Amino acid sequence: MVKTLKETTEMMVNPDYKERFKAEYYQLMLRFRGLQSMLFKWDNGTLSFEPTCPRSTYNIQIDAMASYLAILEARAVMEGIEL
Repeated sequence: MVKTLKETTEMMVNPDYKERFKAEYYQLMLRFRGLQSMLFKWDNGTLSFEPTCPRSTYNIQIDAMASYLAILEARAVMEGIEL
């Protein structure tokens, strides 16, 4: 599994759409996990900064990201792309 966004840069310009698809998925997953971590820290009072947006905005974002991930996972199965 990819651990940093930098690891996806070559995949994003690969002529094979399956590699670009994987890069899109991995980038989204990394961002999703980052936001998920931030929200966990917020809920536990360990966040090191004061968010500018209300929690409800972040809830909408994390839900949209989860839906997007689910769509990409479904497409990967249909298109025979191993993530």
